[in-house]
Amino acid sequence: MSEVETTNEQNPAPQRKDKKPSRSQMRSASRRLALQAVYQWQMNHTAVSEIETQFVMDQDMGACDKAYFREVLQGVTSGAKKLDSLFEELLDRPFAELDPIELAVLRIGAFELSERLDVPYRVAINESVELAKGFGATESHKYVNGILDKLAQRVRREEIAARRNR
Repeated sequence: MSEVETTNEQNPAPQRKDKKPSRSQMRSASRRLALQAVYQWQMNHTAVSEIETQFVMDQDMGACDKAYFREVLQGVTSGAKKLDSLFEELLDRPFAELDPIELAVLRIGAFELSERLDVPYRVAINESVELAKGFGATESHKYVNGILDKLAQRVRREEIAARRNR
């Protein structure tokens, strides 16, 4: 059981059954499912359409933004080589030595930073860090944070400068 799960069990948040999840909660859920789907694609080389169908049928997608899940999954898998090229030179190890979860998280983060300009860069980085905390190795979230922060300096330069000048 992860530290995150333990904390949540010890201090459960009050939940209303009648309250619909917020847009940000639905997108977070979409990213978690997309991470699992991208990981499956990386490991099994299964057709993306087959993975997507499997997730829609087998996963509880009621609390996620299905369109965003689909967009992230399709965008990451179809643009993997381009996304990899965005962060590969920022790595401190050979690309082939990346943990598969770290790779999937970095691809999702790179996709959001480069293709989803409606998602603030800090949100894209934070969501990826949270994915790494939840699914990755113990310290992988720090590594993911460092790589995506450097990538954001390149692909979101204007947004970062505007934020600093406020």
